[in-house]
Amino acid sequence: MSQPMIKPISKFLRIAAISFACLASPALAQQDMPSKIPLVFDRYHTVEEINKGLQDLAAAYPDICKITVIGKSLQGRDMLVLTVGNSKNAPIEGKPAMWIDGAVHANEIQAAEAVFYTAWYLTKAYGVNKNLTDLVDRCSFHLLPMVNPDSRDVWLKGPSTPHSHRHNQRAYDHDRDGEMNEDNSDDLDGDGSITQMWQEDPQGRWERDKTDPRVFRRVAADKPPGGWTILGEEGIDNDGDGQINEDPDGADDMNRNWPAGWLPNYVQYGAGPYPFSAPETRGIAAFIEARTNIAAVQSYHNAGGMILRGPGAAFRESFYSGRDAAVYDQIAAVGEQLLPYYKSMVIYKDLYTVHGGFVNWTGESLGIFSFTNELWTPAKYFQRDQANPTEEQQWMWRDRIAFGQLFTDFKEFNHPKYGKVLIGGLNKWSSRSTPTFMLEEECHRNFAFTMYHADQTPELSVLRQKVEKVSDNLWQLSIEIGNSRLIPTRSDDARTHNIGSPDLLTIDAGTGKVAAAFRLSSWIDGDPDPILHEPARIQNAFGVPSKGSVMYRFLIEGAAGGKVNLLYHSEKARELKAEAELKVAGN
Repeated sequence: MSQPMIKPISKFLRIAAISFACLASPALAQQDMPSKIPLVFDRYHTVEEINKGLQDLAAAYPDICKITVIGKSLQGRDMLVLTVGNSKNAPIEGKPAMWIDGAVHANEIQAAEAVFYTAWYLTKAYGVNKNLTDLVDRCSFHLLPMVNPDSRDVWLKGPSTPHSHRHNQRAYDHDRDGEMNEDNSDDLDGDGSITQMWQEDPQGRWERDKTDPRVFRRVAADKPPGGWTILGEEGIDNDGDGQINEDPDGADDMNRNWPAGWLPNYVQYGAGPYPFSAPETRGIAAFIEARTNIAAVQSYHNAGGMILRGPGAAFRESFYSGRDAAVYDQIAAVGEQLLPYYKSMVIYKDLYTVHGGFVNWTGESLGIFSFTNELWTPAKYFQRDQANPTEEQQWMWRDRIAFGQLFTDFKEFNHPKYGKVLIGGLNKWSSRSTPTFMLEEECHRNFAFTMYHADQTPELSVLRQKVEKVSDNLWQLSIEIGNSRLIPTRSDDARTHNIGSPDLLTIDAGTGKVAAAFRLSSWIDGDPDPILHEPARIQNAFGVPSKGSVMYRFLIEGAAGGKVNLLYHSEKARELKAEAELKVAGN
């Protein structure tokens, strides 16, 4: 008796499965979005791989991609910017744009990956994912994954620490002996990292943990000596001056080389001889300054889980009005939702003072809404609301999740100066860099925040307009122009410091004439402010505000049926065109 029942049920399940598959397949296709250039983001890419990947993407997606060489690095590497945008519906220069860069500090390796991931994801999503397709149609993106390719190459291919090669590769005489970079750290144990050197010392203030000899602990001042002294990073006296590792490579921190609030090297180490002294910063500045439509900037760094905005120093607070700060805060608040364990912060208040920083230059000198994201936070080790894991938790991570790959076992070494020492410890992968199995998620979440930031660049529309007859051949035209996004067409900073050009509304009355123009405080304003000069060409220094509007009224002399064309131009938004006819409503 059971067999007759099985057949219809099986038939029903087959039909349901087929129906579900038909319904689900478009969604699955959306999620899959295969790229023409297969890239993976569960590992870190070399300089050569990233540059080749950018070129491959540009060749595979020529309708929306263009490569620009904006200059060469100090060591002669091409600085490649990939522009992603749709130039068919409007010129790239006529739409809001976003600059995205990473890895100005070469040890901050995931920063380059986040920009590279952005290029890969935007291109493969175009024409497949509606939200991102619309965004690429409306905006353009200028992507520079590596501000500092020379030092990235050194960090990835040579021995380093988690913190080394922050600077560029300009030769510099750190120890002032007349020679350049002649006494760098040395990988004495050949593990690919610069670790630590320890020596037994009866008076040493460190002791080894009794249960885990990998751990050295400082002995309290009121306790007996611990028997060990730390000698610093592994290395030898390469120049014979009696000191070790005192003349390393690198000179300039290129996130201190920008003119906004720049102060010289004796005030802030790494500033360089003068602003824009590095060829990399000069190339970036020339590219950005030539594109006044750049309305948003994102610069990726590591680490700490931060969404940073300026100012970098207290004396530059005046560059951030209450209105501008409110826009920053609203965008960053969404970032805190998209990026678990990240916090919105002001650079000088919540981190430290920075003179001549990149986002301070773009934010304060160019009036562009700019963020720095510090990628990765230790809270993500165990996905807990805990900013700093305990030492026990950190060792659990290193042993149980990283499987010992973050530590080099101590080995004895006969040092030419110190004699018998131990060399080993935490390697260059032990902190700051996102673990590779978590890298794609870190890239994607930051990409999502940056796309939200881009989506808040200004978008203009005519909210309403009205034509009224005043008398024979005299008409009143009222119009309201709205901005649906958080970022205004002109920041208060730009207006206050005369950065860029004011917005411009022009009226072409054809055979007629614009006799007078007024600014309205409301749609029913009975006492509007007159425009005293050039009523057909109105400059709007304030721009169209964040999620707000501007309203104007015109008196136009002209015959019934005449056409009036309006054009609203802003550096940061796509031009808005509107048309009105001189006639009574309903006729």
